[in-house]
Amino acid sequence: MTLEPHSFMQTMVRRVDFTPQDQAVLKNNVDWAKTIAPVMSDHFYAYLGKDEEMNAILNETEGRIHRLKATFIDWFCEMFAGIDDWGNAYAERRWKIGLIHVRVGIGPQHVVPAMAAVIEAVGRTIEENNLDANLRSAIAKIAMIDLTFIEQAYIEVSHYAIIKETGWTESLFKRLINNAVS
Repeated sequence: MTLEPHSFMQTMVRRVDFTPQDQAVLKNNVDWAKTIAPVMSDHFYAYLGKDEEMNAILNETEGRIHRLKATFIDWFCEMFAGIDDWGNAYAERRWKIGLIHVRVGIGPQHVVPAMAAVIEAVGRTIEENNLDANLRSAIAKIAMIDLTFIEQAYIEVSHYAIIKETGWTESLFKRLINNAVS
């Protein structure tokens, strides 16, 4: 696969205008994020659990939903903390999370609307607690960056699998894609 997580992260930071001010407001609210992360995890998985297909995936093995909720809490808090100021380690971790979503079968069509529900719940909580209004924008920006890693993982894995299995060249693959959408 051709994606280089750090350069992808830098590109997305630029595209969503994830500024040093956004980073500062997130870091200033890490402790608050830790307190609401379990509730946001519940929102996320309650939303996903309403979908029959996702509910089957989430409950495929005993204890999976419990592990997923714990992982969500870590991920949620990392958005605020930035791991390494949203640098290489952050990008690598987000790429790995995207690849795990591909492997497990939790696609963008499930994650994106569930994340929208979480961002809405975070926004309500920000308002209820009279927190910095910029926090809502900052969390939305970093969540969108994280979602692009998941979406890109699907694209990269699919692309790589087709090339590998068919033996097609990159140029043939691109030509077929271009012809399919023309």
